[in-house]
Amino acid sequence: MKNSRRDFLKKTALASTAATIPSYSFTIINKPTLSNEIIGHGNFKYRVHKQWGNLNPNTTPIKNCHEMVLDSKGRLIMITDETKNNIIIYDKSGKLITTWGHTYNAGHGLTLFKEGEEDVLFITDPSAGKVVKTTVNGKIIMELPNPKNIGVYSNNMQYKPTETAIAPNGDIYVSDGYGSDWILQFNKDGEFIRKFGGRGYEDEKLNNAHGVAIDDRDPNNITLLCTSRTHNAFKRYTLEGKYLSTIFLPGAYVCRPVIDAENIYAGVCWSRMKYLERVPNSGFVTILDKNNKVVSNPGGTKPKYKNGELQLMLQNTALFNHCHDVCIDEDKNLYICQWNAKKSYPIKLERV
Repeated sequence: MKNSRRDFLKKTALASTAATIPSYSFTIINKPTLSNEIIGHGNFKYRVHKQWGNLNPNTTPIKNCHEMVLDSKGRLIMITDETKNNIIIYDKSGKLITTWGHTYNAGHGLTLFKEGEEDVLFITDPSAGKVVKTTVNGKIIMELPNPKNIGVYSNNMQYKPTETAIAPNGDIYVSDGYGSDWILQFNKDGEFIRKFGGRGYEDEKLNNAHGVAIDDRDPNNITLLCTSRTHNAFKRYTLEGKYLSTIFLPGAYVCRPVIDAENIYAGVCWSRMKYLERVPNSGFVTILDKNNKVVSNPGGTKPKYKNGELQLMLQNTALFNHCHDVCIDEDKNLYICQWNAKKSYPIKLERV
């Protein structure tokens, strides 16, 4: 039954109708319980399971739930910056399977790549300036060089990597999102190839290059999507680092783009609310279709376009604090990781 439903959803055409500029109220709706509430828009609506990932904080504590990936065994692997258990592995019911990792003081980025028949992880720790490749059990396979040590950065440049993306040929792209906003490209053996981006306001530049992802939705035109969070945008580049275009997401301080089937998902860490300033505890989730058009904002305002231009998007439900990542399972349920959310565990959004 689930497979039939998924097939139906994949074939459903997604569209967003044009509308007038919305009238915004800056009062956040208080909804203390959402277990029976449906959030989202169009064909992307979800039932909230706020307690799904709750664990015993005395034995499995967290500080921030930064990112989560789904491995080939159907396990949900999450990275935190709590060194008692940097990696927490769940089953899809929310039950704890195991934990590992005690050295990633600012464990942040988590990317899964299938290398032959094996899953491998790429972990970033911005405070340590480290990017490591590990097995799913935590054995370190490789550590990428610090750009300062190989002459790519001068000594006065900051290097605080936040995310990685792995190309089909094994090339590794590192976003220096908390450092100098470059995207650094290495080959599969960790040898430096090039850097591009860097901080600025020109189209080809980035500001808070928080995330990076391989966009392989068109297998004949694989590109790189990079977050420019302060710009409320994703910027697209060739795999050789040539700027192509910008997806502007007004109001949304997006984290990394997550590609699943024909869609892009992202956690929105803040939205531009009162006086168009970045407001604390104003996060939501945003979902784009195959044409890079926003079709749903779970926890946020309904996406509206006027004359083809996306209008300002804001939080409208006090469910999320600061959404940091979205993980999607085979039934198109979402698992939301949050930063600075009072040490809360991930929330599940069940597709309805």
